[in-house]
Amino acid sequence: MTAAAPGPVYPVEPESGDDDSRFTNGLLFDVAKVIESHGYPKLTSGRDLLELRISLYRFLYMNKD
Repeated sequence: MTAAAPGPVYPVEPESGDDDSRFTNGLLFDVAKVIESHGYPKLTSGRDLLELRISLYRFLYMNKD
């Protein structure tokens, strides 16, 4: 008999209501740097950063069901 796989950890609840002090521009820029370090094009437009921010927010906080 195999053990059941653990459930996903994300999404998480923000620290306080809809606000989370961990979700900063610094986090966004760090994620952008990691993506770029793996060979993806540099994010140069505000639109690219906005889309990344929305995607990151959805991954961290929004229910996927």
